Amino acid sequence: MVASENGIVERRPEAVGGVMRGAIGKKKCKRMTKRSSLQMLFMACREVFKGFGTVPHPPDVAKLCRILDNMRPEDVGLSKDIPFFKAKRAAKGIPRVTYATIYKGEEFSAFCLCIFFLPPSAVIPLHNHPGMTVFSKLLLGSMHIKSYDWVDSASSDSSLPSSKLRLARLKADSVFTAPCNTSVLYPTSGGNIHAFTAITPCAVLDVLGPPYSKEDGRDCSYYKDSPYTSFSTGEARTRKEEEEEEEEEEEEEGEKYGWLEEVEMAEESEMDGIEYLGPPIIDTSC
Repeated sequence: MVASENGIVERRPEAVGGVMRGAIGKKKCKRMTKRSSLQMLFMACREVFKGFGTVPHPPDVAKLCRILDNMRPEDVGLSKDIPFFKAKRAAKGIPRVTYATIYKGEEFSAFCLCIFFLPPSAVIPLHNHPGMTVFSKLLLGSMHIKSYDWVDSASSDSSLPSSKLRLARLKADSVFTAPCNTSVLYPTSGGNIHAFTAITPCAVLDVLGPPYSKEDGRDCSYYKDSPYTSFSTGEARTRKEEEEEEEEEEEEEGEKYGWLEEVEMAEESEMDGIEYLGPPIIDTSC
């Protein structure tokens, strides 16, 4: 998900309806008798993400997932009673996605924490996470998630109708409803290219390590997908024939595939940035 670049529109800070006001403090050292779930997540991320190129080891992944799996909307100042999450109908026009950055370090931050708010029918289109590990925790709502991984990291097949097409393996194509387990994607696996479509108002807490950075070669790319059978041969086929062939292939191989083509980010996919107003985290040096 894009949290700081690629067409995001910054606006004057505002709340997503009744979110508790908070702040990010910075102290040299402070002994806390009881740490909040958000504080524990922050401290764990600081231990796990040591720098660029860090891919968490399985024990570290399990550690972060345990914390995230137990997090509730209240841990970031949200509630089902907030008007935004009671909405039954999508707003007129194209619904926009909003995000709030909970934490992002200095210029060379190893990770960042952010929340994405999706009204009903809002879409975060297919996009990638180059060289990144991302933990996503659906805090509220129901959404459809579709994700892919590249079959081959090499360049696209020039024998296809478009040299921009690349074959990808479908990893997820399902509806998820909170509370549910944390999902994790890696630089080359786990569904690194994904899309979110909100069915109800949703809030997603993301841990990105490291964050997007165009200067460091981690710019975000967007894609559109086509059925695998659409370009597998030069013969034109009906949608019914394509679906029948896909079912046969799934029975034989147990996997689905699709063709992905890189596209420009649509203007309606721009996000609105707002101030994080939830409980604070303390950035300490101890």
